[in-house]
Amino acid sequence: MKKRMLTALLWLPLLAPAASVQTPQTHSSVTQSQQSATGADNALQQAQQWSLSDSDWSRYQSLMQGSRGIMSPGLDPLTALGVETDNSAERKRLAELWVKHEYQRSEKELAFQREINAAWLRLYPQMLSVNMGTNAAGIAHDYRGRLALFVRDNCSRCDARLASVLADNRPVDIYLVGDESDEGIRAWAVRHTIPVEKVRSRQITLNHDNGLWLRYGQGQMPVILQQGESGWQLAAW
Repeated sequence: MKKRMLTALLWLPLLAPAASVQTPQTHSSVTQSQQSATGADNALQQAQQWSLSDSDWSRYQSLMQGSRGIMSPGLDPLTALGVETDNSAERKRLAELWVKHEYQRSEKELAFQREINAAWLRLYPQMLSVNMGTNAAGIAHDYRGRLALFVRDNCSRCDARLASVLADNRPVDIYLVGDESDEGIRAWAVRHTIPVEKVRSRQITLNHDNGLWLRYGQGQMPVILQQGESGWQLAAW
């Protein structure tokens, strides 16, 4: 009897690790399941933010993993799906969603910009305000026939075009290309005698370029864009 008990006790240390071998595999399976569930929840939340269905979001992800993602990295879901669809009804649906989202975004940015303008007047009334330049869609949102003028410093043609725009007394959003600092834009405005009262009244705005000239300027300098029924169009250079 003692011999049998001793034999059983000798086997226990060998059997114990075998029983625990399954634990890491089980833990790994649970972790993978949790990660899959989290990924699905994140995808659902992102789809809902853009008012899209699960199938819409899956197609968007598939598109961005292909040639569309290479040609247009970071493209928003509504634009990507709208550009790539061959269905006219689907294109219309996505276009309407894009306009709704763009309207909401621009309203938020304009509300914040108004607060920034008010803060400039309260805190630094003697200084010209500069737009924050976060408009990802492009030119400043104004549909009342404003002009957008892209200029560089030390550019005689730019100075001549600026003078003609100011003389015409048109509302204009000025984008200074090549200077990303607020101080640089203000210094440029002072050198070119931009009317302070028109900046404060928003008839003239001073803006960071943020790469917009490359997108809209077609290599010309200076460039004037004008808002029309079909969007911003090249008006003069």
